[in-house]
Amino acid sequence: MSAILIAGLLAGYGIAMPVGGVGTYLVALTARTTLKTGACAALGVATADGLYALAAAWGGASLADTIEPAMTPLRWASVLVLLALAARGTSTAVREYNAHNDATSISARTPPGPTRAYAALLGLTLLNPATVVYFAALVLGSPATESLTHAERTAFALAAFAASASWQLLLAGGGALLGRVLTSRKGRLVTALTSSALITGLAVHLLVSA
Repeated sequence: MSAILIAGLLAGYGIAMPVGGVGTYLVALTARTTLKTGACAALGVATADGLYALAAAWGGASLADTIEPAMTPLRWASVLVLLALAARGTSTAVREYNAHNDATSISARTPPGPTRAYAALLGLTLLNPATVVYFAALVLGSPATESLTHAERTAFALAAFAASASWQLLLAGGGALLGRVLTSRKGRLVTALTSSALITGLAVHLLVSA
């Protein structure tokens, strides 16, 4: 079970760490409202990540028998998907850094309350198809997928949620001070490269364990 929890934590941090538009908005929202509002928004992002991780874990369970004959090519496809996501994250970060593309501007609308902030960030994150592709690639590409119990699948999703929540709450908790660091050109580059390194490491793990 500890290995499943670690895998879930790594997966959660891998998808959560890049400070893109959602992360930038989260930091800016906290800076101009309250920590409570920012924390609720952060949990909205983490909830979406957790739901996608849970869907991938349980979907993989139901599909295990069907796809067993194709597990080897599927594993290779999963590795390629993860490497592509890592490469895309790296290239985007480097391109934005070189183009002096700073944090996205936030409109001057009336800031939302905690409930509205949670719902808005949940919906925004659920619209990101890369998240479900990422978790599906990890879960379905693992050679141990078919042997995971229901409790282990749920534990994986909960660990991914916890990792995402801790990172998003870090962004929210830092507010304006931490936001100036993490949403600067250099901060966005470092977090994106760190995330890409994590995703690449997970892809290599799939190859080694195959």
